[in-house]
Amino acid sequence: MLNLERLRILHAISTYGSVSAAADVLHVTTSAVSQQMGKLERETGQTLLAKNGRGVRLTDAGRLLSGHAGRILSLVELAHSDLEAHRGAAVGELRMGAFPTSVRGLFPQALAATRRDHPKLRAMVHEMEPQDALARLVRGDIDLAVVLDWYNKPLSLPGGLAKEPLLDDIADVVVPEGHPLAGRAEADLGELADDDWIAWPDGGFCHEWLLFTLRGKGVEPRIAHHAEEHPTVLALVAAGLGVAVVPRLGRGPLPAGVRAIRVRHTMKRHIYAVWRSDADRRPAIRAAVEALRRAGEDVATADV
Repeated sequence: MLNLERLRILHAISTYGSVSAAADVLHVTTSAVSQQMGKLERETGQTLLAKNGRGVRLTDAGRLLSGHAGRILSLVELAHSDLEAHRGAAVGELRMGAFPTSVRGLFPQALAATRRDHPKLRAMVHEMEPQDALARLVRGDIDLAVVLDWYNKPLSLPGGLAKEPLLDDIADVVVPEGHPLAGRAEADLGELADDDWIAWPDGGFCHEWLLFTLRGKGVEPRIAHHAEEHPTVLALVAAGLGVAVVPRLGRGPLPAGVRAIRVRHTMKRHIYAVWRSDADRRPAIRAAVEALRRAGEDVATADV
């Protein structure tokens, strides 16, 4: 009988293109992947992987079995969804991944609501960046992800996923209170061309968006500091060490010494809930998405 986890590994190799990429996505070592593929080849009596330069490629048998593996894994998820839908209640365990400011800004209210309205549902959230959340969602480590993209830089979603918008999160520029623009209600990004900038860490989606957006306004940013969390960014701004773009979700009250200015051409992040399409019938998914959507509505209508 074919082992489900070995089929999952084969499907990951096919999806991500190499043993090392599959190992990264599955959070195992490359040797563990190779060992499991050796066992799967012995189970099937077929050569599934062949050397291709420094890497490997799927043989005809490997591609054939990988196609079946994808359908089998989807059927397992569908069976889970159908059983839960048949029960007609949001029950069991629901694992969610979300980026940090959404965990702070949406999940306290949403998790409290699901606990109140669905006491037999055990909903759990783990902080993670959007790309990591999507990878874990695709391979089945989590059931639902909350991710983002920007109004001018969409996030590419893998196939087989469904999504629902939760809110549009406006981003402001924050400056020290002594900045020449501090008394303004609105400004253009081009007016900050000569400032030092505090940016998200290198290589992340939001960092790349910031560079893309500023350069689109004719600003070549002078990045002085990198920080991930809102409180750290705001503390650096308050100390007069630069300016920054800070979205409102999860931002909290501004500290003394910091002023927020709305950008003339409004900058927004689109926040989505994403789940596997074959889990669409699960009441737990629908309950969590509804709770997150209500939390998003409250954030969008709150005073800033």
